[in-house]
Amino acid sequence: RMQEYDIIVLGTGLKECVLSALLSQNGKKVLHIDKNPYYGGESASISPLEQLYKKFKVPGCTKSLGCGKEWNIDLIPKFFLANGELVRILVHTEVTRYLDFKVVEGSYVYKAGKVHKVPGTEEDAQTSGDKQTPAYARS
Repeated sequence: RMQEYDIIVLGTGLKECVLSALLSQNGKKVLHIDKNPYYGGESASISPLEQLYKKFKVPGCTKSLGCGKEWNIDLIPKFFLANGELVRILVHTEVTRYLDFKVVEGSYVYKAGKVHKVPGTEEDAQTSGDKQTPAYARS
């Protein structure tokens, strides 16, 4: 059976989700689709880890990484300030129905073939890596 829509939104990135929510709140019939097997577009957090390997078409993960759902890999780093303008917009548009807000337990970056923990506290920054250059100042 053929259905009609006022708007078709392609992609499930943040801007597409906000647009879709605003249009549907204003009475438009919206079809919201994505070609990827995960939500979030270019700003997605991919889990399980195997999905990341599939996206970039590289051989499967190694046992040393502990493959599976214990990893959420951000395609781009993103943090929202708890009382920032973006959070207010997300709450107002009810896009938060599709998001999970979590306290960050740890953050890591992949650089020069290695995974490095990003210091999360002043103490971490002072005790990590090279003592001559603070970890947060290194590139």
